[in-house]
Amino acid sequence: MFTEGVTPIEMLSIKRSGGSIEERSTESPREYRLYKRRWIGLLALVILNIVSGMVLVWFGPIANNVVADFGFTLDQVNWFGNVVNVVYLPSAVVVPYLYGRLGLRGTGYIGAFLFIVSGWVRYAGTARSLSKSDSLALIMIGQLLAGLTVPIFQVIIPSYSERWFDLKGRTTATMIMGLSNPVGNALGQLIPPLIGTTRQSLLVMAIIFTVAAPVVFLVGDHPPTPPTFAASHKHPSMMSLVHAMLGRLPRDQYTYMTVRQRLDFAIMVLVFGVLVGIINSFTILTAQQLGPYGYSDDTAGFMGAALLLVGLVAAAVTAPLYDRVFTHHLALSCKLLTPIMAACWIALIWEIKPNNDVVLYVLMALIGGTSLSLLPVVLELAVELTRNADGSSAILWLSTNLFGLIFVLVEGALRAGPDANPPLNMRRAFIFQASVISASVLLIHLVEGKQTRRAQDELKRDQAERATHQHVGIEVVEVPSERDDKRSSREIVPPSHMEKGGSTLSIPGLDSPVGAAGPDAGGLRAS
Repeated sequence: MFTEGVTPIEMLSIKRSGGSIEERSTESPREYRLYKRRWIGLLALVILNIVSGMVLVWFGPIANNVVADFGFTLDQVNWFGNVVNVVYLPSAVVVPYLYGRLGLRGTGYIGAFLFIVSGWVRYAGTARSLSKSDSLALIMIGQLLAGLTVPIFQVIIPSYSERWFDLKGRTTATMIMGLSNPVGNALGQLIPPLIGTTRQSLLVMAIIFTVAAPVVFLVGDHPPTPPTFAASHKHPSMMSLVHAMLGRLPRDQYTYMTVRQRLDFAIMVLVFGVLVGIINSFTILTAQQLGPYGYSDDTAGFMGAALLLVGLVAAAVTAPLYDRVFTHHLALSCKLLTPIMAACWIALIWEIKPNNDVVLYVLMALIGGTSLSLLPVVLELAVELTRNADGSSAILWLSTNLFGLIFVLVEGALRAGPDANPPLNMRRAFIFQASVISASVLLIHLVEGKQTRRAQDELKRDQAERATHQHVGIEVVEVPSERDDKRSSREIVPPSHMEKGGSTLSIPGLDSPVGAAGPDAGGLRAS
């Protein structure tokens, strides 16, 4: 049997045959394995997260058209995105419990069912025979049901990486899956303006959700043999993370957190929530922020998509570097890149003005490149601090949706009136965004970010690799005697009890040696 996380004690199997004693190893180090099918599950989660990512921003680039077609107000249209953030808050706490009870696949079935139902309930709200209030209610219910699917497929990302990938691929896997939701945001910015009418866009959305739902059958719960020491542990519950943050876990627990780790994680939750929440609110309000300055809904959608797509490319380039080069510098990366991001948000205060497309595209690209390349870094760093993949991911994403909801409401309240120049501009919202981000960036420099989980995984991996090369064979040749014949033909003797000094092989629990070997009786030799 493999001894989990510990260099094995070499036991000796001593077999008497014609006066010879042979040593054979009966224990080996824990075996860690990778399975090719991990990529199938990863691809399935990517597709599911892309589709669920469309929900939040679908109405953002066509907000003005929705107002014209259905007679809703802008604030009501904004709530189509806000309701996703609202329902995310309780769902993110419940999802880790569902994983523990139903497993990843069972919970995924719930998400797939909600995909299909939400898509067609939302489309039912487009019937022209309905009153304005009935259409609003049905579309809102569809958005609410779809919002329940977002945490189901998003919270599991770091946990899936930990269960199926080793140290050289874990961050890359988290990057691929973690950025699939922003890919959905980008597609949610691009697709609606390209479809003829708002009613047709909701039909397309229902079809996409229905086609994507069966992909959930490709996701596996966990591999037969874990890829790392961390993956061999039973995944801790959300309550264990709460107890760890309150300092109520004993020190010998795997998920015990020091005071420094608790402080670091609290800062990461706050900063991650602010930075991602600002981006979420920007994607929801893109058309409303840029429209007063003469930018069309199509242009607003393209700028939001540029932010997300450039970020995807940057993350695809940097994630393998974090896995293989900058493996121990996750916190340092956050401290270096976040000031660049803050500077770009500050620049938007003056650069959002008429006929300034090129500069805005450049700023969107820089914001996307810095923020989204850090997204998998923060998700992995949170697990390093907590050793609780499901719980830390749930709290991080909960914070992003909470702050995103707050920012949408605050920025909507900061919108200028119809008599302003230009009318309904959101300049005060830009100032608010830049101020909040700048303050949060200062906090990130207080993080130490010690990567405890990686250190443990590397230690256990090295112990296991060393143990595989420690196959010591010992053979003793001796002259048979009558006393020897009375012994059992098979004994287990630890190597530390085999002595060559007096040519005596002693066995614990026996008062006399197996055999007295004089100078002429042969010797003890290692093979």
